[in-house]
Amino acid sequence: MRLPRKNSINHHADFIRIRKTGQAKAGRFVIVSTLPDPGLTSLRVAFVTSKRAAKKAHDRNLIRRRLRSFLQKHAPSFSDPQRFIVTIARSGAADASHADLEADWLRQCQRLKLIP
Repeated sequence: MRLPRKNSINHHADFIRIRKTGQAKAGRFVIVSTLPDPGLTSLRVAFVTSKRAAKKAHDRNLIRRRLRSFLQKHAPSFSDPQRFIVTIARSGAADASHADLEADWLRQCQRLKLIP
């Protein structure tokens, strides 16, 4: 379940710009950052799962798969698809249930007004 390359954030400069000028909201398990960009044709996303989030690669991959599934499920309801979104997993995300992780991610998206 890989994201198409056209929907991935590939440049380090974009990450820096999103973190410096975009909005971010932190929850218990994730931090969601966003930056609107009228020049984009579609949503551009990235998921960051460091060893701080989970020590084992298996757990980090599981977190990324879950986050991608949330995005695929809820992206059609986003109010503005012309934006960058970066989701950073926090420590404890590996121990969270699927429902808890989804609820936390959705809560941060609502706080950022991505979902009406």
